[in-house]
Amino acid sequence: MSEAESRPVSDAAVDDVVLPFAVEPLDLRGRLVRLGPSIDTIVARHGYPAPVARLLCEAASLCVLLGSAMKQEGRFQLQTRTDGVVDMVVVDFDAPDRLRAFARHDAERLARAQADGRASSAELLGRGHLGFTVDPGGAMNRYQGVVALTGEGFERAAHDYFERSEQIPTVVRIAVGEVVTGAGAHWRAGGLIVQFLPESEDRRRQADLHPGDAPGGADAHRLEEDEAWTEGRALAGTVEDHELVDPSLSGERLLYRLFHERGVRVFAAQPVREQCRCSTDSIRTMLKRFTHQERTDMIDDGKIGVTCEFCSTKREFDPAEFE
Repeated sequence: MSEAESRPVSDAAVDDVVLPFAVEPLDLRGRLVRLGPSIDTIVARHGYPAPVARLLCEAASLCVLLGSAMKQEGRFQLQTRTDGVVDMVVVDFDAPDRLRAFARHDAERLARAQADGRASSAELLGRGHLGFTVDPGGAMNRYQGVVALTGEGFERAAHDYFERSEQIPTVVRIAVGEVVTGAGAHWRAGGLIVQFLPESEDRRRQADLHPGDAPGGADAHRLEEDEAWTEGRALAGTVEDHELVDPSLSGERLLYRLFHERGVRVFAAQPVREQCRCSTDSIRTMLKRFTHQERTDMIDDGKIGVTCEFCSTKREFDPAEFE
């Protein structure tokens, strides 16, 4: 069912939104992300090769999935440092709705990887670390979490993070696709996160019982898993990649297909938009922090040029204004 039980499931497909939902009989909470023009704009602005664009779309989808859980305005950042062809990916989600992202890759290594048939997202990402930073702003403390990247991609890393750091039973699915229209090919990304957040005391005790807590040295695999989570995980596991990025399939219809047997409550959609936070004033302030010699070394054709890595906007400054 949708948020209002009397309201029919909407078949209107809407892009660039987060749909929060709950499957209350199973104590499931989750969010569905659908990215269209926002992620296509980011990719097109940088002109990334297709394999790099796909990887960045995956990262953006995961970042919005996680960042949209913030209860108030703040910043959620996803960043990688790896030995891969794409050695750095940075995605910022400024709650409640702003997204920006960029990736750094080695063009020569990418060409070799493509020639060798080793250009999947996981292979390009390689091994290293994936970091999450939550910055609530103001006087509140920042929180940082790190998980190893072991050559298996973003989905596996997200599962490892929730299992080891947050200790919340979680399913994460992300997908990327290109849709060809009369105006050309356009990138799309989608994601689904489902978490087991029980309210009853019995379910909380079971969910909180981790391998290290097994009584009497019992083997972790012998601990009984809550039947509600077993069912919820199985239902979430039926989602297919094409459903997450299909522009003709509404988010509400997809959630209904996955969870209608138990009843799904879909809450108000949260919009997502592509927007960089850089500005002329902020860059000017940054340049003032450099020494005179450092700024002199930046001069080219009589100007100091600064290009934003996120939005590719180039700004030029007269060195004299810093004297």
